[in-house]
Amino acid sequence: MTDINRNLAENIRRLRESRKLSQRQLARMSAIPRPTWASLETGSANPTLAVLSKAAGALNVSIEELIGAPRSEFQFIPAAKVRERKRQNAKLRPLLPDVLPGLEISRTELEPGGRMVGVPHTTGTREYLTCERGQVELVAAGEHHLLNEGDMLVFRGDQRHSYINPDKRRKSVSISVVCFAN
Repeated sequence: MTDINRNLAENIRRLRESRKLSQRQLARMSAIPRPTWASLETGSANPTLAVLSKAAGALNVSIEELIGAPRSEFQFIPAAKVRERKRQNAKLRPLLPDVLPGLEISRTELEPGGRMVGVPHTTGTREYLTCERGQVELVAAGEHHLLNEGDMLVFRGDQRHSYINPDKRRKSVSISVVCFAN
């Protein structure tokens, strides 16, 4: 059995069971014969792309999720394995281990008195900024917005903008959620 067949078998079985569906129910939902579902779950099938597409549609997942390495119920990522980026006077740390299309969530630490120039995103992008510790000043479109701990600001992320820590003694921490336009 190949890795793809093993992955497919385990993923289909897990997805079917988590949705509390029988192979017969999936057969009706997908127009794939029940014996084919049984073969998919044992790893003995060599499905066409059309069958994979129907199976993915019935389970409401992507084909990649069907054939990719099975995901466990939990994924522990030690802090040492999270890749941080340094940019200007800031340290950026992603808050999601996987890339989600159209979404970026990160934690930013700004050094005392530090500044980081943001990169304008694609047209229609929205950014949601929350100050977690200290103060963060956002400068965009000639306007200055000072955020204190707990404050939030929503703005167009497709314009030039920068983040400033006005406190000269302690770091600031903020969370940024960027929702890219489709």
